[in-house]
Amino acid sequence: MPKRVELSAFCLALTIAADASAVQADGALLGPGPEAWRDAELGAVRGLTVGPIESAFHPDRGYGSEACALAMQDARRFGANWVSITPFGRVYDLAPSGVSLTYEAPFRSNRRRVIAAIRQAHAAGLKVMLVPHLWVENGEWRGLIDPGDDAAWESWAAGYLRFVTEWAGVARETAAEMLVVGVELRTWVTTQRAPSFAGVIREVRRLYPGLLTYAANWDDVHDTVIWGELDVIGVNAFFPLAKAAGDPLSTLEQSSQRIAGEFEELARTWQRPILFTEFGYTARVDPALEPWLWPEHLAGVVPDEIAQANAYRALLGAFISKPWFVGGFAWRVFSDPYDLSQEPEWGFSPQGKLAELVLQDAFRAHWATDGDRLPGHALAEKSATRVHLVGIEP
Repeated sequence: MPKRVELSAFCLALTIAADASAVQADGALLGPGPEAWRDAELGAVRGLTVGPIESAFHPDRGYGSEACALAMQDARRFGANWVSITPFGRVYDLAPSGVSLTYEAPFRSNRRRVIAAIRQAHAAGLKVMLVPHLWVENGEWRGLIDPGDDAAWESWAAGYLRFVTEWAGVARETAAEMLVVGVELRTWVTTQRAPSFAGVIREVRRLYPGLLTYAANWDDVHDTVIWGELDVIGVNAFFPLAKAAGDPLSTLEQSSQRIAGEFEELARTWQRPILFTEFGYTARVDPALEPWLWPEHLAGVVPDEIAQANAYRALLGAFISKPWFVGGFAWRVFSDPYDLSQEPEWGFSPQGKLAELVLQDAFRAHWATDGDRLPGHALAEKSATRVHLVGIEP
């Protein structure tokens, strides 16, 4: 694995390069900047990730289906104002030379379905973040991708650029409001390989005029050095809030407050707001101890909706009052809201669980990024909207 670099002169050089890379498109100067999110006037992101139905055994339930249209309407009723849509590309192992655009369905077919899903979201009054993911076929984590020598990395960068620009074209065609240029690519964006990823971002900007972010893993976001190229700092926020099994809500809240302090410094350093590109906890005992554990990989699980709800409460309670935090996308619901086969009952989805009540309450609350409220604003609201993150103690 390439050696990591410190947040120092290397990062500054990338930021200067980013500022110099703005390009002309239709007469407008495009490029990253600290005011990009503010200038977009989008307010806070109250988002849900709408995952595809990832099985050929479930036809007509994926993106763009009638069921998916219902999922978008449900998301709006849930209180969301954004959804994240997540198409995948495929690599075989951790030494790839490119990305297969086909994942389960042929690419052109999948492309049409994703476009239809984005249009369904817009029709439901939702904004869209498009998130092209990588699936590693042998089961390894994408964050450890390492093609090898300089020539291999150059080949990989070219192949990845083809993958992400295909989806950037979809984002442009559908007027999706935000695009994620990569997800958890640790060995690329925290190392001396980062300039080649910066080059990918600049090529995407030539094609797509909307907001750009990158989804860093929760434990390497502070080491990621390409934030100056982007409009928003994105993080897959599966933070371990618990220190030991059975930790109470108060411990989770203290951990979340500490993490918020660290992110305030990160936002100040890069002059960019923070977005949770993913966040969530499973409905099991102690979900905040190792939140990244995949539900299907666990055995002997004791479901616990209260623990999931309290993890949501602790995380969001520390962040929604921060002016540098622009919101996030809960992981996740599915493109058929009535198909419960995609994960076990202790999975991540908050739908139909106590976590849904906490999340809905958070979505109804006033977030700092929404801007100032006029005096007396609360008097005109329904009483339910003034309940802030009701917690449930066991």
